Amino acid sequence: MNAPRPPLESLPEARVSRRRRLPSVVWIVPLLAAVVAGYLVYERIQEFGPKITIRFQDGSGIRTGQTPIKYRGVPIGEVTAVELSPDQKHVLVRARLERSAASVAREGSAFWIVRPEVGIGSVTGLGTVISGPEIQVLPGSGAAKSEFVGMDRAPVAYEGKGLRIVLRAVNPESLRRNSPVYYRGVEVGVVHDVALGTDAAVTEIHVLVRERYANLVRADSVFWNVSGARVSAGIFKGIDIRVESLRALIAGGIAFATPQRPAAPAKDGAVFSLHAGPRGEWLHWAPRIALPAKDEPERPA
Repeated sequence: MNAPRPPLESLPEARVSRRRRLPSVVWIVPLLAAVVAGYLVYERIQEFGPKITIRFQDGSGIRTGQTPIKYRGVPIGEVTAVELSPDQKHVLVRARLERSAASVAREGSAFWIVRPEVGIGSVTGLGTVISGPEIQVLPGSGAAKSEFVGMDRAPVAYEGKGLRIVLRAVNPESLRRNSPVYYRGVEVGVVHDVALGTDAAVTEIHVLVRERYANLVRADSVFWNVSGARVSAGIFKGIDIRVESLRALIAGGIAFATPQRPAAPAKDGAVFSLHAGPRGEWLHWAPRIALPAKDEPERPA
């Protein structure tokens, strides 16, 4: 006879242990790559500053993603697009500044394109021969702004601090931008621009005298052209040839003198006449005028 079966409630239950499946190593690498990429994108977005638009007359050499915007030699932004204006008369350069340089996008900021320029007596922008043009900026101090009109050349303020004066002449001969300005044979300034006056009767030469030497220019100072060479001849002394400097001979130049008893210092925007040559007594003027030492910070005149 068969033995009676025990009730189902008294039978032992089987315990089934499920093995946990660990994620495959294959998925770890893409996951880490995605995390790193996301972090880099976040860091890049954090660096983004304001977008600006600069209008230039000519955009030759400006390239999207390659042309930098620099201040004091440090990149602070990059060109993101170059296109023609709706009237096709200008070039619109769109750029994005870095967040740390957001304060550059202000009223009064000046932008200009630096290209290699080789002229008589001066070489500028030589570093852009290989890298291509770059956009330089001189920050302003006004309200925030996003649209600017680019300049054809560096503003006079970029040349450094100093005294800015205007010389008027009927015929400036060989004077041009970057021609040197001398005081007793020492280069103390530079010609920033040469242009016709408002009435076109005279030429106006805009000069910057460097800050350290600004005190040499007085209200009664006299200026004359030293471009080329001065030749004089006599029966007993022969031929006398005088040249201010080789640079002045090639690129033109200006010299000035101040009387023994000088008047008050000249002010910004003062206007002087430019003479064709010096008078004999001007060359002998040698007033004692204090200048700041080279190792001291320069002060306005």
